[in-house]
Amino acid sequence: MTPESIPLIKAITLDLDDTLWPIAPAIYRAELALHAWLTVQAPKTAQAFDVAALRAKRDEVALKRPDIAHDFTQVRHESLRLALLESGDDPALSREAFEVFFAARHELELYPEVEDAIRRLASRYPLMALSNGNADIARTMLGPWFRGAISARAFGVGKPDARIFHEACRRLSLEPVQVLHVGDDLELDVLGARNAGLHTFWLRREGCEPMDDARSAGLATVSCLRTLADRLGIPAG
Repeated sequence: MTPESIPLIKAITLDLDDTLWPIAPAIYRAELALHAWLTVQAPKTAQAFDVAALRAKRDEVALKRPDIAHDFTQVRHESLRLALLESGDDPALSREAFEVFFAARHELELYPEVEDAIRRLASRYPLMALSNGNADIARTMLGPWFRGAISARAFGVGKPDARIFHEACRRLSLEPVQVLHVGDDLELDVLGARNAGLHTFWLRREGCEPMDDARSAGLATVSCLRTLADRLGIPAG
């Protein structure tokens, strides 16, 4: 991304997890809430599967079911169904169990600058969420600033596949060269978007481990979304 290319930008697509909020603590809180619910509603499952074991069951399903591995919601549903079934509880409880998890998964703590930066970015550009995860931007406080969202679950393929980036461009009625994608993952976000013809900024927050990867040479990077708004020339306040 060069200063000369900034005038070409007509919209921004944004990754969600680890771009707008840290995902690990959110998932852990949701897993604790899920296990507390299971302790009351499905005690045999709660006894047989602690938080770590439920996570391992989720990973097992993702590995054994490549047909649904891109769909984090379906993977979580299926892993809960199997855990309930194997423990002797009613597997039909998996739907309610997932809703407990999913509600808690949206109790997010944004990175400090994000709310103000998103407001600034949205004042100039249409924003679209583009995520391989199952977060629903409409269920967050940032929802009003976004024009739309595309998830790997809904679309059928995830980043770095060029098709999901091109679908975002199609929905924005723009060409890839007119869209900027921002995310934290080198492979999924930055290289995927670049290969699809979009402009990119790689979000490398303070504290990120150095990456010894020749593919990262020369990439445009920002340390936070406030810096991104500054680089795009959007005034604060």
